[in-house]
Amino acid sequence: MKQFFIIVFSLATLSAFGQNKMYDFTLEEAITFALDSNYTALNARRDIAKAIKQKWETTATGLPQISGNISYQYNIKQPVTLIPAELSGGAPGTFVPVVFGTKQNANAVATLNQLIFDGSYLVGLQAAKAFLDFSENAAEKTNLEVRKGVINAYGSVLLADELIAIFEKNKATLEKNLYETRKIFENGLTEEESVEQLEITLLDIETQLSNAKRSSTIAKQMFNVALGIPIESTVVFEDDLDSLATEGTNLQLLDTNLNIEENVDYKIAYNLTEQRSLEMKLEKSKALPSISAFVNYGTAAFRDDFSFFDSSEPWFQSSLLGVSMNIPIFSSGMRSAKTQRARIALEQAETELKETKENVSLQLNTARSNYQFAIERLENAKKNKALAERIENKNQIKFTEGLSTSFDLRQAQTQLYTAQQQYFQSMLDLINSKAEIETVLNLPDLRIESEEIKGKY
Repeated sequence: MKQFFIIVFSLATLSAFGQNKMYDFTLEEAITFALDSNYTALNARRDIAKAIKQKWETTATGLPQISGNISYQYNIKQPVTLIPAELSGGAPGTFVPVVFGTKQNANAVATLNQLIFDGSYLVGLQAAKAFLDFSENAAEKTNLEVRKGVINAYGSVLLADELIAIFEKNKATLEKNLYETRKIFENGLTEEESVEQLEITLLDIETQLSNAKRSSTIAKQMFNVALGIPIESTVVFEDDLDSLATEGTNLQLLDTNLNIEENVDYKIAYNLTEQRSLEMKLEKSKALPSISAFVNYGTAAFRDDFSFFDSSEPWFQSSLLGVSMNIPIFSSGMRSAKTQRARIALEQAETELKETKENVSLQLNTARSNYQFAIERLENAKKNKALAERIENKNQIKFTEGLSTSFDLRQAQTQLYTAQQQYFQSMLDLINSKAEIETVLNLPDLRIESEEIKGKY
């Protein structure tokens, strides 16, 4: 019993340890991890696996199909047939009741069916391949979105932590100022308003600090969800916001040309035109004849008693070979209407493909503009932060020496706090805008080939 409790306790401890596993990631490590474990990415790979199975399912319909049938019949009451009585020497015009067959019979038949020609089958093979291509492209888009989401989540955590650090530093400075100003007020050397102004500023900072801590908790949980790990897991973030923003400044991206055929949205729209084209071919193929063949082999036995397993009693064999052709002749215009409807759907898909091409170009131009703005905004935010620090420092000195009011100091402090937040936010905006332009250009090659999936499912 003691050993049992030790085992249970050990398993519970291991379970708790597994749930609270600690992770540490650089941004690139986090992206790599998420591409393997993110919930949406996992299901996207399963979609490819399903498409692979569907392709084989379609292929198999044109390959030999073998089916078997075994049946047993017991005639509880055998049917009676009337035959002319004169066949057995009876009077003409009369009938004699006769029972044909045995009370029990059994038979077993195996049939091989083979499709020889069917236009719908040929189109189906092409459609299965097109659907697999679509699934691969959809998985690639999912990976790109996962990558972008991880970058945003990683940066949001770092931003929240930077804000907590700066708010705590500002709070400590304010508490020191407030303490000194209260002492000066108690000695009658300043007005009460000076104390009140600092109290207002301190309350505001405390509120923002509390909000930043809550935001940090939520950001970390969102990051864990993006990676596909339990939200209560502890994660150590190896990169910092400043280094990511520095690495994110890449002016070459502004001049990188767009290869429209590599853009994943364009590829998905092109897949749609392929599917609509195949749907039209499918409707046309329905006007063609279909040919199939079959061969079967069967054996049957007839008994009055259940003695089918007696090898001394005979079984009677039979076999049949056949070919059939189904020829569509007249459908009252139904096939023509379906073909025309499929042609219209194809034209719609082609129009959507053109629209997608223009939208991708627009997305790239917008992403370039936002990226250029983010670079410029970060540079300006850095300068504004430095200026605000100098202004706040000067007002601190003036206030201490009695050369400026508490209102002037509070205004300078508020301006500094705003500049600090804008500086850190501009770093995150730069990181995210870089991820956006990379997504449109499809620079990270995140395509999943079906060959990579086959061995896993």
